[in-house]
Amino acid sequence: MNLPNKLTMLRILIIPAIVLIYVLRNAIGSEGLSFLIMGILFILASITDYFDGKIARSRNIVTTFGKFIDPLADKLLVLGTLMVFSDFYATNYQGSITMWMPFWVVLIILARELIVTSIRLVAVGGGIILHASKWGKYKTAFTMMTIVFYFFVMPVDNFVINIIGIVMVSISVLLTIGSGVDYFMKNKHIILESI
Repeated sequence: MNLPNKLTMLRILIIPAIVLIYVLRNAIGSEGLSFLIMGILFILASITDYFDGKIARSRNIVTTFGKFIDPLADKLLVLGTLMVFSDFYATNYQGSITMWMPFWVVLIILARELIVTSIRLVAVGGGIILHASKWGKYKTAFTMMTIVFYFFVMPVDNFVINIIGIVMVSISVLLTIGSGVDYFMKNKHIILESI
């Protein structure tokens, strides 16, 4: 296994570590410290995402396994952390705006990822490689910024921070929907020609 794929696998291994810290946060004794540790792990995982692609391209060691596992690792990382936030919101702050991450936010993001992945699989079956659109990249970057924001300022029951969180999550959802529609419209011929 080459270095980029090892970095990708490290990113995947960080996901259960984040979930475990979340589950054990009461044993750690401080929710603030728990979220700080999870945030550091998330940033570490995000850094591996940057370097695995950079190294693979610079050394010309792009593999089929890497093409498969790298986007999967990204989706698992983002969706896993959003599920952590959603669970924390549901069990601690339901009915308030603190740590605002209702389940439907995660559901929209999950649905978009499944639709885009399905289109890519159909395209690959036809020998076509579809790359991420610029709107998809904007969506990913902003969603990751939102996740980092949540890790480092939550749980803080501060009205201004809460409003900023709601705005960031809302923008992430709008970018998710917009980029999903854009991706579908640009590639709908791949789906429609098989009907």
